[in-house]
Amino acid sequence: MKKYLFGLAIILLAGSLLPAIVKGQDKERIIADSKKARAAFVKTDKLMDALFDHSYGYVIFPNVGKGAAGVGGAAGRGAVYEKGRFIGLAKMIQVTAGFQFGGQAYREVVFFEDKAALDHFKDNKLEFSGQASAIAAKEGAAANVKYRDGVLVFSQEKGGLMLEAALGGQKFTYQPHAK
Repeated sequence: MKKYLFGLAIILLAGSLLPAIVKGQDKERIIADSKKARAAFVKTDKLMDALFDHSYGYVIFPNVGKGAAGVGGAAGRGAVYEKGRFIGLAKMIQVTAGFQFGGQAYREVVFFEDKAALDHFKDNKLEFSGQASAIAAKEGAAANVKYRDGVLVFSQEKGGLMLEAALGGQKFTYQPHAK
């Protein structure tokens, strides 16, 4: 019980500090980092270039931080694109429970097959439950992928070590670009 409470205290502390850390990232930095993340995804798998070019839209989270001690959480901010044009920012929050310990940094990209799928995201209605929704970005991974409910997700580890056998979900929040 003490381990569970200790893990919960760590997550709550990290959660209270996260808004201040995230707020420090400005729009230009997130956009610049998203372009670097796109290049890293394409460098890993050249076939992803076609996904970026031909999807109706995508949101790319260049820096997602994840930590856990029994209870886990992850968060990141990203840039949203429609037909290759920047249209806003997004936040991703993930909560998990189960056997897990450690910390990890990764990047994630969510592709939208059509306008309806992107609109669903922009209306803050996109959520993922379970951990099996993302495809690990590696050479050839984009060769035979199929959209599921208009959405396709890739993740790419940046560093850290995470021991995990947990269930959870991701919630997204869209913020339109002020013109």
